[in-house]
Amino acid sequence: MILNFRVENFKSIKEEIVLSFEADRSKDLEDYYILKCGNGKKIRILKFGLIYGANASGKTNILMAIELLRVLVTQPLEKKNDLLYYKPFLFNAVTSKANTKLGIDFIHKGIKYTYYLEFNQTSIVKESLLFHDPNKAIVFNRTTDTLKMISKISFGSKISISKEAKNVLETNTLTNNTVLGGYLKTNIYIEQLENVSDWFNNLLKPIVEPSSPLYPNISGGLDENILDKKIIIELLRKADFDISDIILKKSERHIEKSQIDFLQFITPFPKNIIQEYEKTGKMEVGEILFAHNIDNSKYNLKLEDESAGTIKYYELAGLLNIMIKKSSIIVIDEIESSLHPELLRHFLLSFLVNSNKSQLIATTHYRELLTEKDIFRNDSIWFAEKNEGSSTELYSLADFDSSTIRNTSSVYNAYKIGKLGAVPNIGDYYIDMDDE
Repeated sequence: MILNFRVENFKSIKEEIVLSFEADRSKDLEDYYILKCGNGKKIRILKFGLIYGANASGKTNILMAIELLRVLVTQPLEKKNDLLYYKPFLFNAVTSKANTKLGIDFIHKGIKYTYYLEFNQTSIVKESLLFHDPNKAIVFNRTTDTLKMISKISFGSKISISKEAKNVLETNTLTNNTVLGGYLKTNIYIEQLENVSDWFNNLLKPIVEPSSPLYPNISGGLDENILDKKIIIELLRKADFDISDIILKKSERHIEKSQIDFLQFITPFPKNIIQEYEKTGKMEVGEILFAHNIDNSKYNLKLEDESAGTIKYYELAGLLNIMIKKSSIIVIDEIESSLHPELLRHFLLSFLVNSNKSQLIATTHYRELLTEKDIFRNDSIWFAEKNEGSSTELYSLADFDSSTIRNTSSVYNAYKIGKLGAVPNIGDYYIDMDDE
């Protein structure tokens, strides 16, 4: 689970911002929001975080930074002259040429890890990994000579690695690859690198954007019996969609690489099937039919005949199935997209009540959720806002004192009138036009 995520000099983010999931001392909704992890289960981690903000405030960039870190680890570049996805803060002469910095603290298999990297367009300049078991210890430090384009890796005293294995790893870690990415290309075993690679590859999922087509993956998971159809039907039924069954009819179609990447949402999707998709460029998928019982008669509708809201909730029900069954970290941009507010509320409550091993991180514009103090904790609500220098700042609802937020309704009202920030500063409605 993620404890803290840090990002500096990326897109609209100039100074370092920190998105934290370390729960404060509040006991509000303890049973629904808190995961106890680490040695002795002493670390209290929030399993849900929701980020508010105006359009262009940078809230999506925070999620994109998490996605970038995942990609840098799991999808290493093949050639040393391939360019990295480097998008610094451009409204400043210094930062426009400075390195981007990403860092994350997370817990996996009871152990806390701290991972950091610093990079520009051509190179991973610095990289480090620490583990806490229970005391802090170095796994590795990596530096790069950007002139000679050579990386050096040094391991901590608690890490056992032969000289030959270290040479192999350095050889496979191109200057534009992370050490963890280079490790994926080697036939060596280092327990700490294996655990961290497993976390990035199998727990941290690709970002879900509003336009992300998840239904082929959800249907594929149902067809392979990776997902539980009964759970998804139950979620759809309880959301008042009058759907009594999901019927899959197989057919073959062309598949793009981006769609193959999305199959990582289905965990664990068989590697031999993924390889076959990559080889042939085709996949066998099921045509989705939703069975509706209306006036004692059964009607089967194709996916394209269903509403956008039905399709969206079908996809979310599949993600919820994943989060209930297997430890996962799901990142969703504009989670309310195509959903009625009551459906969003139903999905969030279903996650909080039924999932005890996963995390959900999302952005939203749905401010009315703030009126329902009985379903959220202050430390789980975040606000992204542009400052006068046009860079993103991030702060938590828990940062405000009680004089600003006195009761249930005041949170919503305070946000609506701008007391909490993170709202657009809109001008008047008149448009200046030259007289004709």
